[in-house]
Amino acid sequence: MSDPTSNPHEIRRLEARAKGMLPGVAGICLFLLVVTMVNAFAALQGRFGTGSGKYGVLAICTLFAVGIFGLLRLYRWGWALVLAGCLTLSLGNFFVFTRVHALPFLVQALFALLFFLYLVRPEVRERLR
Repeated sequence: MSDPTSNPHEIRRLEARAKGMLPGVAGICLFLLVVTMVNAFAALQGRFGTGSGKYGVLAICTLFAVGIFGLLRLYRWGWALVLAGCLTLSLGNFFVFTRVHALPFLVQALFALLFFLYLVRPEVRERLR
């Protein structure tokens, strides 16, 4: 009888059956929650204007926060909202970087893209309900 821990495919199958949260998902959720709160407070202070820009950012932050809490509970709809939010955040920051050429926007866009690529991995999708 062979040891099941010697086969990497068997290890992945056993981990997927455990249905636990990956540490990367928890870290991504914590970081994105901080980014969402900072953007929401900035919108409330009028940093994005007073009209439709302010309410647009608040709406996106609300959807993002709901998605983060859904992902923390390992719901598929939370994962989908966070995935869409990461892609939107990345594209928005790339767009702003092309306009103002400020390096922090490029760094934040690359982080959001990295989070997107991590969340689409099969190991993450297998653990969702």
